[in-house]
Amino acid sequence: MSKLVIVESPAKAKNIKGYLGRGYDVVASMGHVRDLPAARLSVDIENDFEPKYAVIKGRENFVKDLKKKADNADYVYLATDPDREGEAISWHLATLLDLDMKDKNRVTFNEITKNGVQTGMANPREIDLDLVDAQQARRILDRLIGYKLSPFISQKIRRGLSAGRVQSVALRLIVDREEEIRAFKPEEYWSIDAKFTNPPERKVFSASLYSKDGKKIKIENKEQSDKILSDLENAEYEVVGVKKGTQKKNPTPPFITSTLQQEASRRLSFQARRTMKAAQELYEGVDVGSLGTVGLITYMRTDSLRISEEARAAGNEYILSTYGEKYLPKKPRYYKSKNNIQDGHEAIRPSMPKVTPDSVKSYLTSDQYKIYKLIWERFTASLMEACVQDTMKIDISANDYIFTATGYTVRFDGFTALYEEKVDDEKSDSSSAPLPPVKQGDKLKLKNILGNQHFTQPPARYTEASLTKTLESNGVGRPSTYVTITSTILNREYVKREGKQFVPTELGEAVTKLLEDKIPNIVNVKYTSKMENDLDKIDSGEKNYKEMIRHYYEDFEKPLEQAKVDMQGVKIRLKEEETDVVCEKCGRNMIIKVGRYGKFLACPGYPECKNTKPLIYKTKAKCPECGGDVIEKKTKKGTSFYGCSNYPNCNFMTWDLPSDEVCPRCGKSLFKRKGNVLYCPDTEGCGFTKPVLKKKKTEEE
Repeated sequence: MSKLVIVESPAKAKNIKGYLGRGYDVVASMGHVRDLPAARLSVDIENDFEPKYAVIKGRENFVKDLKKKADNADYVYLATDPDREGEAISWHLATLLDLDMKDKNRVTFNEITKNGVQTGMANPREIDLDLVDAQQARRILDRLIGYKLSPFISQKIRRGLSAGRVQSVALRLIVDREEEIRAFKPEEYWSIDAKFTNPPERKVFSASLYSKDGKKIKIENKEQSDKILSDLENAEYEVVGVKKGTQKKNPTPPFITSTLQQEASRRLSFQARRTMKAAQELYEGVDVGSLGTVGLITYMRTDSLRISEEARAAGNEYILSTYGEKYLPKKPRYYKSKNNIQDGHEAIRPSMPKVTPDSVKSYLTSDQYKIYKLIWERFTASLMEACVQDTMKIDISANDYIFTATGYTVRFDGFTALYEEKVDDEKSDSSSAPLPPVKQGDKLKLKNILGNQHFTQPPARYTEASLTKTLESNGVGRPSTYVTITSTILNREYVKREGKQFVPTELGEAVTKLLEDKIPNIVNVKYTSKMENDLDKIDSGEKNYKEMIRHYYEDFEKPLEQAKVDMQGVKIRLKEEETDVVCEKCGRNMIIKVGRYGKFLACPGYPECKNTKPLIYKTKAKCPECGGDVIEKKTKKGTSFYGCSNYPNCNFMTWDLPSDEVCPRCGKSLFKRKGNVLYCPDTEGCGFTKPVLKKKKTEEE
């Protein structure tokens, strides 16, 4: 019998074909083959929000060939990704191929290994229409909101803008945080910090002033600090309390999509898109020598913390053989997932826990290795015994004042022998320093004592990691959407990056204010969270997806129509960015404007002066062929490339990034190519190259 298996990606198709062998034809759909056409709304509002799907432009021949393959096959298996989106793709394929929706032709692979593929093929099921409806509800709502709202804000602010069910909430969070920072007024406070030794011990330890006469002390200015330091002149310092204890520190759960993105950002400075690209490759399969081509991790879009008992046993076996019995908890640890999740999935884990990162490092790209190491260590550590710490708190008396010192030593390292989660804005913590042995009544020797000035700090701007964490904790968006959200608000120039941080632009603030004033539900975190929870109920069949769409569409449509009436003839003016380019017709400095085809330079004297010209971003490099300026250009798809400003008289062009360094041999500008290598593009064959040296991070960075 001939069997046709349809998956989503060519890499996965190749690997699965290797596991299934003869009699199976495995083809890739390359994602969606049918969708709501972009040229129109494609949702019949008057006919109970019926979606009007069509084959995606350019996929017609693929669908035609796929129908032939399906007609000639004895059986068709739909093996798209194991999530809502994958379920919807299978449903669209079944519709196009005239497959019976009651057939058990849907198979899913949690991992692309021989066992994972064989298990999936041995357990076919019907397409889950509740999951399909849940995806349709999101797709239709996003289309209705986007197609109705985007033209409104484009008309009122600037051409080409967009708004969305989740992106608008994410933008509002960033804008609100910026307003908090602007409104923040720093408050001065002081601390009194001392260093002691306990003779004959030489070890110096730190303590800070805590209280006076039993009341916690607050020092607001230098005068108060100086008064306390004066009170403490020639004071004797005596240990009046020593409190010892133990505390357990448990490992963090294995990764879900959002926590993987956050930890990769904190540890590796990876943006979410880069993290998910490497994870996708690890899931779909990598050639790792004697093991062949195998998926090294389970499916990477999940919010479930569950792991299979087989994976637990394999992880425990590794821990036992590598670290010993005391590193395994006597009672297995289980992590509880949040409500309303697709718990058919597992957490992100290594598909074969015995395959260590170092054993496959030579077969992986740098990004693949770093992400696999992160996933493998997090999973393995989650199965290990807790870290046990001996804690110590010392109270030191001096003239009615009490200083305190805290610290700990590690009695048993447990899971920290392998992995420990980083936290945002991690700083050195003096409380982690072990304290010397002291007892009540000991007289301490003061090494130094200082009053230190501090100021309260404003809340930190969001990074990609902290924004994802906030959206997730508020129940806004889902694992598969976080990458798209941040990409969209950056591409629309609603926010810009400063280092890792997101800073709203004037445009982003204007869009948020307009939505807050006129359609507040769209940027309301709690409202959007409730919408997400209701959409999740479609998964389990608790809610009808058409009724859900109707309810939320009516909530959205009425204020939008009222806003159109209220703002008839109103246009929100943004401050235009002035450049140092002088208009050759009237002498004014030209400004940047945005038109149908992107940004351009225009004279601010319009309509008296109508001069315009292309916006050219000049780099510091010079053309290696004629010495002209190297300028940045864009393809129709928005991809950057670089060429000579003297075009068409000079045809120099490159995809490589110009640098501000020059060749030490011939003096021409150097360019950076893949692999972080600077090279001289001299056509006469200079041939100079050198690696790009990474800057050492400062403490502030």
